[in-house]
Amino acid sequence: MTKIKTNRNNTNNVPPLRFPEFSGEWTKYKVSKLLDFYSTNSLSWEQLEYDTNAIQNLHYGLIHVGLPTMVDLNQNKLPNIKEGSALKNYELCKEGDVAFADASEDTNEVAKAIEFFNLDGAEVVCGLHTIHGRDNNGLTVVGFKGYAFGSTAFHNQIRRIAQGTKIYSISTKNFSECYIGVPCKAEQTKIATLLRLIDARIATQNKIIEKLETLIKALSHKLTTQQRPNTRLKDCLTHHSSTLLENDVKGIGQYPVYGATGICGYMDKYEISGDSILIIKDGASVGSTAYATGRYSTIGTLNYLRTTQECYLLPYIYYSLKAFDFRPYITGMAIPHIYFKDYSKAKIWCPAVAEQKRIATTLRTMDTKLQIEHKILRNLILQKQYLLSNLFI
Repeated sequence: MTKIKTNRNNTNNVPPLRFPEFSGEWTKYKVSKLLDFYSTNSLSWEQLEYDTNAIQNLHYGLIHVGLPTMVDLNQNKLPNIKEGSALKNYELCKEGDVAFADASEDTNEVAKAIEFFNLDGAEVVCGLHTIHGRDNNGLTVVGFKGYAFGSTAFHNQIRRIAQGTKIYSISTKNFSECYIGVPCKAEQTKIATLLRLIDARIATQNKIIEKLETLIKALSHKLTTQQRPNTRLKDCLTHHSSTLLENDVKGIGQYPVYGATGICGYMDKYEISGDSILIIKDGASVGSTAYATGRYSTIGTLNYLRTTQECYLLPYIYYSLKAFDFRPYITGMAIPHIYFKDYSKAKIWCPAVAEQKRIATTLRTMDTKLQIEHKILRNLILQKQYLLSNLFI
């Protein structure tokens, strides 16, 4: 088991946590001195495609969403440059090069970085809204820089210097105002290896969750559609809405408030008591459902559904709706919507109460397993965040 010691002396040039076999202060380098920077292209997504033999291109959107800190082209995919969009002058990336996203709506995402850990022999260039940097002096090992630039210590500096109002941005000039700490190469390797192993475990956990969610959805469909639909949704459900805005929700309080991504805050009072099905009525996740119990509230982007009679079990109907196709009932172009008055005319299969209970119990057992896997994932992410806050200066 890896041991890490605490820096009790609070030395400025030593991180709060450290492997016990290392001592001595780290060296601080201005990023502009540590890295040389190369020009990047401005190709849009329309000029890129996947699965060809052309040069691969890193778009800044993939740094924000889609790529891990350590990019391994054995496992991660980059788009290729379309024919007719070929570049005249460019710098090919090397293993150990880093790329930063130079703009974001979130100050936490400005200067988000990836490092090319394994290019697998591919030709790769950095594209739109990226900053391409390289340690030409050999001060760092491959795998260390991506995590160092993802550390809390580095991003605290970036937040102070990021420019803009709605969109925050940085340039290479800003890198003369911030630094990272660099230990000996053996310590760099050990830090990078630990964080890379945690990233691999997080990736595995995400796959476990994805497979389990797919299985639950498939079983929900199979078990709740065994016979022809016989019950209209409006005959077994009532729908209710809320006027609560997300801005009205506080960070603390006794009762949770649900939004499109789950609990979005808390309040000292509640609007709903008891079980209900929460359904997103507009936005990108329209038609997504969740099950809520206890005392709680919802914001206006959700409806909550309840049963009309004891012969209809809400948990069973919840799993029926997980398998229900809401697409024919979606309206709106820019912002998709669904309305209960439309989809309530559709029918689902409702068997006898005993059969509803059996099916719901089976699927709920799997949902409990899914909740445990999500908790494991949250703990892994918190562990990584803690290490990024304490293993670097």
